[in-house]
Amino acid sequence: MTTDDYKKIAHTLPKQPGVYKFVDPNEKILYVGKAKNLKARLSSYFGERRDRLAKTKVLVKKADHIEYTIVETEHDALLLESTLIKKYQPRYNVMLKDGKSYSYICIKKERFPRVFLTRRVIKDGSTYFGPYVSKYQVGVILDLVKNLFPLRTCTLPLSKSNVDKGKFKVCLEYHIKNCLGPCVNYESEEDYNVKIEQIKNILRGHLGVVKNYLKSEMMRYAEEMKFEKAQQAKEKLSAFEDYQGKSTVVSTTIRNVDVFTITSDEKEAFVNYLKIVDGSIIHTYTLEMTLNLDDDNEDELLAYGIDELRKRFKSNAEEIILEKEIELIEDELQITIPKIGDKKKLLELSRKNVKYFLLQKRKQEVSRTNKQTPAERILRTMQEDLQMDRPPMHIECFDNSNIQGTNPVASCVVFKNAKPSKRDYRKFKIKTVVGPDDFASMEEVVRRRYSRLIKENQPLPDLIIIDGGKGQLSSATKIMEELGILNKVTLIGIAKRLEEIFFPNDPIPLYINKKSESLKIIQQARNEAHRFAITFHRDLRSKNALGTELTNVEGIGEKTAQKLLSHFKSVKKIKAALPSEIEEVVGKSATTKLLNYFLKTENSEK
Repeated sequence: MTTDDYKKIAHTLPKQPGVYKFVDPNEKILYVGKAKNLKARLSSYFGERRDRLAKTKVLVKKADHIEYTIVETEHDALLLESTLIKKYQPRYNVMLKDGKSYSYICIKKERFPRVFLTRRVIKDGSTYFGPYVSKYQVGVILDLVKNLFPLRTCTLPLSKSNVDKGKFKVCLEYHIKNCLGPCVNYESEEDYNVKIEQIKNILRGHLGVVKNYLKSEMMRYAEEMKFEKAQQAKEKLSAFEDYQGKSTVVSTTIRNVDVFTITSDEKEAFVNYLKIVDGSIIHTYTLEMTLNLDDDNEDELLAYGIDELRKRFKSNAEEIILEKEIELIEDELQITIPKIGDKKKLLELSRKNVKYFLLQKRKQEVSRTNKQTPAERILRTMQEDLQMDRPPMHIECFDNSNIQGTNPVASCVVFKNAKPSKRDYRKFKIKTVVGPDDFASMEEVVRRRYSRLIKENQPLPDLIIIDGGKGQLSSATKIMEELGILNKVTLIGIAKRLEEIFFPNDPIPLYINKKSESLKIIQQARNEAHRFAITFHRDLRSKNALGTELTNVEGIGEKTAQKLLSHFKSVKKIKAALPSEIEEVVGKSATTKLLNYFLKTENSEK
């Protein structure tokens, strides 16, 4: 893919969490990645960034297109990424190829259940919570559970008969108060199971009791000046609040199922498919179907889509999850229509993906029919911001420059299609104004510029920008009224301090959003006019400074003076040079005139 290929789809990408896949022309997955914001993450692969790894550049070059799946949370994105990498082993993925499983917290099915970390899910009736993507997170949770509800950690067979016969003795865990001794009947099974139920509530995210407990502990530690322990209690609470006990992409309660949803419009139908194997999503796909018959209905289309997708992806799942009962081509399949729980979440995830797929298609179609260039977009935004009748395709901006009234000049820069048109720039020497008078200078320049355009029958600009506040704008307004063109163009002034936009005869300024593209173009034109005026002013001062003494010599012009200064570097060195040295540079005649001038000047100074 190229950056241009990406730009064509960029506006259709979601800003939601999800997993993306770079796919080559042979439909082979090259790379699987996760994202908190799919659009932001994918944009980082394209553009002119110099710090991009060579491997990443090769990946993008080999990819033919991008596929993505939306999920609910960043946590789900990480889990789905792990599942897909383990299944497809993409060439450009390095991590997660070792086959490591997720972490779970297991509440063992036994008398006086143990609570522990495991990577294996065994169907023995035990309860599992997770999956977790961070082993550290599991450790924090288990530590908190241990502090709140002391449990046994031993593997002793604590059957009622064994305990009643006194086969066991308390261990060190009892003496350090990590266990209450159920092995010797110091703790009843009923009391122990109350703690287990509370732990289950905690792991399900019901944190009210825990919060109250930890807040009281923090207050107690703070009163006792034990601030470190108070901070530890706060960190444990934060870890629980960040914990997500249920995931829509990995579940221990679901085995092998297929999930289907459909959406359609008057032309097309789209069927989304989630393939679940051993509780994990291993494939997502959206099938597009064109409607050819007037009597097509969604139930028939869905039934066809289910049959097509199950064959294409060789699914042997005996259960499918749908939103409603329909007649299937495969009669023996079990249809589940969930109302709550993990299966309902999977159905909602499929529905979300198929709806976004349709939205993406529509955006692409609109983009193809109403495609705008960046310049067109900016100019239309400017038209709306300035309430103009038409987009300002032709913009002119004026600025004055002088230092204490010396060498006053002005500039006019021209923008066409939102870009500088430098060949149309114009610079002006102020001819009729004496002293530093910006208002009079602006009047002169505007009159000269537009009198000439009118005389030569040249087109007027759509927008004229005056660099300055109300005073300069009023001067320009006066001249344009005299010329009879004020109602033919849009005239504005921009004040530098607050970037206020003023209109003729309106004391209330307009404030355009500082991030607006139209304001940025106005600022760019203002800055360019200032730069052009300052450059012209400096050039003029340099020329005048160059000729202050040498050009006072009769018969010595600017070019001759320039030759002398380029060679000798200063007037002082010219005076100290031998006549023959000067003659080599400017010739005998000019040398004679120059020496006579220096001699006359010296005699007059004496």
